[in-house]
Amino acid sequence: MTAVSPELRAHLETGATTLCWCWHVSRRDQVVLGFTDHDRDLAFDGTSYEAASGFSARDARQAVGLNVDNTDVEGALQSGRISEQDLADGVYDGATVSLYRVNWSDPSQRVLLRVGTIGEVTRTEHGFRAEVRGLSAQLGQTQGRLYQRQCDAALGDDHCGVDLTGAGLQRVGAVVSSDTSTRFTVSFDGADNIPNNWFSFGLIDWSSGAQSGRRVQVRGHTFAAGIHTLDLWEPMRGLVEAGDMFVATTGCDKSITTCRDKFANALNFRGFPHLPSAAYVTFYPSADDRRDNA
Repeated sequence: MTAVSPELRAHLETGATTLCWCWHVSRRDQVVLGFTDHDRDLAFDGTSYEAASGFSARDARQAVGLNVDNTDVEGALQSGRISEQDLADGVYDGATVSLYRVNWSDPSQRVLLRVGTIGEVTRTEHGFRAEVRGLSAQLGQTQGRLYQRQCDAALGDDHCGVDLTGAGLQRVGAVVSSDTSTRFTVSFDGADNIPNNWFSFGLIDWSSGAQSGRRVQVRGHTFAAGIHTLDLWEPMRGLVEAGDMFVATTGCDKSITTCRDKFANALNFRGFPHLPSAAYVTFYPSADDRRDNA
């Protein structure tokens, strides 16, 4: 049961309240933002809550037990601290959201109603809609390591151990032409030394042009007839032009073969390459199978 302070309880019992909603957003990059539907900025616990930010909450569902309690938060991108580009890049994915009911005439009178994390963010006609998942939603997520053939480490992290600054693992490139929003012809310094599929499953960090500062994932890399082509998993938002610069980082398909032959890193492989296949696990002998010499 939510605890309400005696002061706030007394205010509620007056029948004429001065209440508003406040949202405290803590992103994974440690950036903290505050928003309120009141017409003036508020501040408490060291956080400033921006007024008239376009935030509004839809109906929330709460139930006793471990059922997942979700709600939606809608916004009109009226706040200068929230950009469409950040939403598209997933900056707010997984951010922690705390929802407060606050007496705006005395912000010390407030109650924390719920805490959740931002899940799916969708673009609407005039703004955005963010799903706020209850804490019990984490019970449905896979925790710990996965027992699978592929490696579960991210290339270059502490578990993997590969130094991505090593020779040839990163290359500076430039866009030659843009075929579609996901497919580009590019050039690299020393292009003839880069084999086919070298940047498949890798990353691109844009350093110039309209996409500067963004990071995107590479789906596939082909090198044929002296031409390098990169395919991305998701379409780029905004214009990509010839001459736009980027840094490409090589990728890994998480297989033991790639880990051994491409990175000489088999000792740090975080998968189970000798895991029996599903066909082997479900195999059973038939009447025609003979295991003796009789």
